[in-house]
Amino acid sequence: MTATKAQTGRDEEQTGLSATGTETANITAAGGKCVVMWFRDDLRLADNPALQAAVDTGLPVVCVFVHDPALPLGAAARWWLDGGLRALHTSLAVHGGALLILRGSTVETMCDLLRHLQPAEIFWNRRYALPERDMDAQVKAFCKANGIGASSFGASLLHEPWTIQTRAGGRFRVFTAWWRAAMEMGDPAPALHAPQQVSCRPLSGTTTTGALGIGSRGIDALGLVPTAPDWAGGLRATWQPGEDKALSCLHTFLNDGLEGYATLRDCPHGVTTSRLSPYLRFGHISPRQIWHAAKNAVLSARGAISSQDLEKFLSELGWRDFSWYLLFDRPDLARENFRPEFDAMPWLNEADLFAAWTRGQTGYPLVDAGMRQLWATGWMHNRVRMVVASFLTKHLLIDWRKGAHWFDDTLVDADPASNVVGWQWVAGSGVDAAPYFRVMNPVLQSEKFDPEGEYIKEFVPELRNLPAHALHAPWQASVTDLARAGVRLGETYPHPIVEHRFARERALAAWKATTR
Repeated sequence: MTATKAQTGRDEEQTGLSATGTETANITAAGGKCVVMWFRDDLRLADNPALQAAVDTGLPVVCVFVHDPALPLGAAARWWLDGGLRALHTSLAVHGGALLILRGSTVETMCDLLRHLQPAEIFWNRRYALPERDMDAQVKAFCKANGIGASSFGASLLHEPWTIQTRAGGRFRVFTAWWRAAMEMGDPAPALHAPQQVSCRPLSGTTTTGALGIGSRGIDALGLVPTAPDWAGGLRATWQPGEDKALSCLHTFLNDGLEGYATLRDCPHGVTTSRLSPYLRFGHISPRQIWHAAKNAVLSARGAISSQDLEKFLSELGWRDFSWYLLFDRPDLARENFRPEFDAMPWLNEADLFAAWTRGQTGYPLVDAGMRQLWATGWMHNRVRMVVASFLTKHLLIDWRKGAHWFDDTLVDADPASNVVGWQWVAGSGVDAAPYFRVMNPVLQSEKFDPEGEYIKEFVPELRNLPAHALHAPWQASVTDLARAGVRLGETYPHPIVEHRFARERALAAWKATTR
């Protein structure tokens, strides 16, 4: 398929220069111009249309990343960003390029850099949260006022948020209908190969960042990794950020994990999902790359991988797109209920119960295993995410925003759209939400999806000697089973902090009170 202008997302009408690459190059080359590639949440070389467009000008490319401390980024995500920048720096060096790292206010820093360099053009891939959109608009306005071209591209989603509408021209509010419309649009544009060479314009600290007074001269100066204390040992043991690792992770999943995915993806023990989410979050890999690789894997498997497995996997990419589609329309979703009737929900502010949830000390083994996996590795299995979110919002009646904030700080894949849309979906306050009266029973969820308790044993080791039938609800275990396993409820493992039936009835009563 040939990529059209609409598919690539090239924003040529706002560049401030001629739309033809030849004319742009001729205008600027005589003056010894360069171009700027502004990296953001797209820390990769392959399928990076902004980078490709910058290289295609034939001019030296200044590759820059700006770390803005004012933009919210959780602790685990900061750790990941450090590794991602280091990997990008290495990749660019292999291809002849270099990465300029700056720190400061996004708009002020970029405008100062552009004023200093006076490039022919700047290229970037679009972002969709309102604060970032506003920043981009300000930088583009500066470029227009100063005769600098500015071109933006769609690179982080399968479909731009404004491209999918109802037949009446409205906006979708149900995922299944949105996904059907998205599938009718056909496959996304083919993924681009990485440029063979990134011609770099050398920049020294004295001539650039020193003159501007705005930059750090290396990734270390950003201070992204924890030091005192260094809590990231589990993250380092679990993850390796970067484009190469993302592609390796995708290859492993397609060979070993896609077959049976539709069924096995709900089982938290072992590697039953792709684990590509943090790589997508920081743009080490694009959804287009994943989409086409998955389809090609199914063709190569010649029937070994079912259409259900493929469709379910692709729909997860769709849910990520749909989340950004919603956040694009409703920038306040991180703070406001999508369904306003939930504004009257009588949330409880039980600090001790919230603390027990964050530490994985609720007395419900599946909930505790998930929260401890999150703390140790910066990630949690998706099925378990739903269980722990349901437990917080319905068993404990604690505001979903507190849970979303905790996830933002502890997840390496803390995606601003998927995280908040997922929390609102579970809480019942969001679009296309699970009914509030659906209160997940953590014991039944555990028995169904972790029947032998392998997941629980891995992350709640104090229970590992209990027989499988007693693992899911240790408070119901016999005295003999507890003694043999060395489990002393209230000492080595907590009693449940809330009783399920009571919690369910209280949650339903609270919900009914909001609908009167």
